[in-house]
Amino acid sequence: MIQFIRAFFCMCLTLIAFSVNAADSTAIKLGYSQQRINDKEILLTIKVSSEKNIKLYPLKKNEADALYSSVSFDSSSAKYLIGTIEEKGDLKTEKDLSVKATVSYFSDSVLWQQKIKAATSDSFVLKGVVSYLYKQDDEYKPGEENFKFFIQPENIIKVDSNTGITQNRSLLWIFLTAFGGGLLALLTPCVYSMIPITVSFFTKRSKNRAHGIRNSLYYSASIIIIFTLLGFLITLIFGPAALNKLATNWIANLIFFAVFLLFGISFLGAFEITLPASWATKSDTNAGMHNFLGIFFMALTLVLISFSCTGPIIGNLLVLAAQGSYYGPLVGMFAFSLALALPFALFAFFPSLLNKLGQAGGWLNAVKVSLGFLELALALKFFSNADLMKGWRLLDREVFISLWIVLFALLGIYLLGKLKFHHDDELPKNDFGYPYLKVGRLFFAIAAISFSVYMIPGLWGAPLKSISAFVPPMGTQDFTSAGENKNTMYNLSVVKEEAPHPVKYADQMKIYEPEVVVKYGMITYFDYDEALAVARKLKKPLMLDFTGINCVNCRKMEGQVWSDAEVMKRLKENFVIVSLYVDVQNVDLQQSEQYFSKALDKKIETLGDKNADFQITKFGANTQPYYFFLDANERRLAPQGYGYDPDINKFIRLLDDVAEAYKK
Repeated sequence: MIQFIRAFFCMCLTLIAFSVNAADSTAIKLGYSQQRINDKEILLTIKVSSEKNIKLYPLKKNEADALYSSVSFDSSSAKYLIGTIEEKGDLKTEKDLSVKATVSYFSDSVLWQQKIKAATSDSFVLKGVVSYLYKQDDEYKPGEENFKFFIQPENIIKVDSNTGITQNRSLLWIFLTAFGGGLLALLTPCVYSMIPITVSFFTKRSKNRAHGIRNSLYYSASIIIIFTLLGFLITLIFGPAALNKLATNWIANLIFFAVFLLFGISFLGAFEITLPASWATKSDTNAGMHNFLGIFFMALTLVLISFSCTGPIIGNLLVLAAQGSYYGPLVGMFAFSLALALPFALFAFFPSLLNKLGQAGGWLNAVKVSLGFLELALALKFFSNADLMKGWRLLDREVFISLWIVLFALLGIYLLGKLKFHHDDELPKNDFGYPYLKVGRLFFAIAAISFSVYMIPGLWGAPLKSISAFVPPMGTQDFTSAGENKNTMYNLSVVKEEAPHPVKYADQMKIYEPEVVVKYGMITYFDYDEALAVARKLKKPLMLDFTGINCVNCRKMEGQVWSDAEVMKRLKENFVIVSLYVDVQNVDLQQSEQYFSKALDKKIETLGDKNADFQITKFGANTQPYYFFLDANERRLAPQGYGYDPDINKFIRLLDDVAEAYKK
């Protein structure tokens, strides 16, 4: 179709004896947007804007149209289209002497809109080409632009394969997480100690109780405004695309590692992270009790003074919220500030509760130090992401688990009062003058030490199902409980299978094999063509497993669904499986295999990019995990792919249906 349009333009312009020039990129501008109409349909819009004195020709309505533009979707998109493209704009007509016919045109802008079928859980890509023709002065100029619409699942939790942390999270998840972060911030010494002082200030300095409540509400609202404004600025300046792209980069993961490490060490008491004192002084100077603006500056003073405690929590929340939708940072900061502001309003309404508020002391510092240990554990996760993506092998599974065991054991020892930092207070003393441990602190210590003990078998290859999605894959483990090298186990599993040993990319990729594959001796391939050849030889359906090195939901599917006895039996006996990792960047393609991808708009040089491009162009999907099933002729055995859904019975029914369809 594209070639026909180009040929038509050339013939038309030759017949009317006008010279053809390249389209002026500034004369015509195209914009793309999409809007959900209902839970089954989405409206795609292409807006074409033009400069003055430009005549843009509309879409072809009938065979008599001599000058026209076109919008064409590729063949794989046909099943999603509903009806034909609608055209909206101020259409004008004139007699064109060049073609000796009356032609229509737009002189300002036009909307080309197409409805498509898309459920809220669907994930696919629509591609196509806009070919337009316009007249500028006395010249007819053609132009062409490729486009892609990415249809993403809505209101679900999706985990990005590159980072292992949530991406496009639901706003409710972000709200609840950030609200919890605000509650944690309340328990830090910088904030907790300010609650009774601030509330007492408002209640005692006000003319009456109503006036004090009003000022406290102003104060609480100011805190919310300040933090929400921060989230708004982050959203406005960076936007979701830049933040998401940053979060999927190995360099960004190293930066996140450094940030978490810095804040963790700070919480342990090595140093204080503070803003310039002049900022707090200046805001305090503008504070007063006479109007809302003065109270606003009082709230700003609190924000700045408490930054050494709230800063690390805010920084971590922004890292997570930035991986959500466009409004992630905005919703996150609103929820954080709401939790932070609630006590100031609550105690203003019920000042008698201030007498029940515990005194700021050693327990607050214990909370801060405990957060420091958790920060260090999270820092290791980000470093692990970068390590796996680059293949450095600095933080293999047993090393990662060892560090987590030590960190949580030290946390438990600290909570028992056996480990102290320079800013720690002594434990409270009982009636006999001896230091004692409160029951609540004891239970937290038990939890931390128990978690450490739970992880110890993981050093010898135990699956650790509850955290298997967060630790490095079993393929990086250097030894097992049987005392055998993991490579020996891998080879022994091959002997028991009728399928041949995977060859292409096996030496580089087998370290990324998940625990369930190693444990049950499954055979998985890493190259599509090799797996397809094996499937044809064994006369079995081919299961495509689009996955990622750091994909948390992929590990959950494998640990919770694949490991089921009935599922495992079907996978091993009835299918040939190829694991296509979309984020591996340390496996380069041969020069002869490299090519340019229009879908990714880049040169494909690595195995990860090749698999990502294959998933988008062949199957119209770009999320992981995603499973597709093909027969020997590469035809789909299931109309739709299967994404993250830990329903074991549903997955078993899918496997049975695919196996039955293959027999037919």
